[in-house]
Amino acid sequence: MDKNSLSHTRWECKYHIVFALECQRKMIYEKIRTDIDRVLSERCKKKG
Repeated sequence: MDKNSLSHTRWECKYHIVFALECQRKMIYEKIRTDIDRVLSERCKKKG
């Protein structure tokens, strides 16, 4: 586990950055749109 630190702060960055062309973004978004809608809806219901 690789952790970075400063004086009083520690963090572990696990982001994955993907660059996609506009047409690829549209295709990907269309495929996962229902999943995104479902997850956001569930989160909103939990928060109230």
